[in-house]
Amino acid sequence: MTQSSHSSAAPLFDAYKPAQIAERVRDVGVAKANTSTTTLLALAVLAGAFISLGALFYLVTITTNAGEAATAFGVTRLMGGAAFSLGLILVVVGGAELFTGNNLIAMAWASGEITTRQVARNWGWVYLGNLAGAVGTVALVAGAGIHTLGDGAVGDTAVRIANAKVALSPVEVISRGILCNVLVCLAVWLCTAARGVADKILAILFPISAFVACGFEHSVANMFFLPLGVFVAGGGGASISWLSVGENLLFATIGNIIGGTLLVAMVYWFVYLREKSCELKAID
Repeated sequence: MTQSSHSSAAPLFDAYKPAQIAERVRDVGVAKANTSTTTLLALAVLAGAFISLGALFYLVTITTNAGEAATAFGVTRLMGGAAFSLGLILVVVGGAELFTGNNLIAMAWASGEITTRQVARNWGWVYLGNLAGAVGTVALVAGAGIHTLGDGAVGDTAVRIANAKVALSPVEVISRGILCNVLVCLAVWLCTAARGVADKILAILFPISAFVACGFEHSVANMFFLPLGVFVAGGGGASISWLSVGENLLFATIGNIIGGTLLVAMVYWFVYLREKSCELKAID
């Protein structure tokens, strides 16, 4: 193989460079902001269901029956995080609209390519669609009796997870939400650098496993975990109620927005797109 043919073939296999990723993320943001409401909502429902399936996989993975030898704490959470990665893999490879990942639209907004109204429209419809997909999955899981697996151990785990989440203070939930969406948006960022499906799956695996293992708060995943916990617990109680569910989702959402927009989208915009945006404004 000659050197010229080798150099021309390399880009087919190499990841996109960070500056190229920034441009691709910006352009994807423009496309997302201009997607029709019907399509946006349908893809958002799918994303809510996909993340819920990943959350269910996580739930089953970390559950142990009474009498079974417990796996070491960190190892169990790592295994659960790897299982949860299924959700974002389905979203990215299969195609769907996820609220947390769509926080990267802020790059297109900062570049002046889309308006604040378009951002709010996208986030609003996607959030509602994610909620519908997650709640619908909870209904299917409940109807299928998945919570009864392991002599009810899966259901017990679901209740423990829900109780632990609603017991967090607002500061804890917001902080964990920020950290969560930093990793989620970085996973999406790395996927944008990939050129193949295998690359995308690998790019997703470690950031998502990390946020799950560390116990961070993902608003869309909580749309599944919390209603399922309420259902299994028998309608709620002092420790878990619909009010506490709503509070958790509110603070997790605030944290997710801060982490995804300010700490990922705006940082990369500042580094790679700021000067181009200024040049375009100067031309105008």
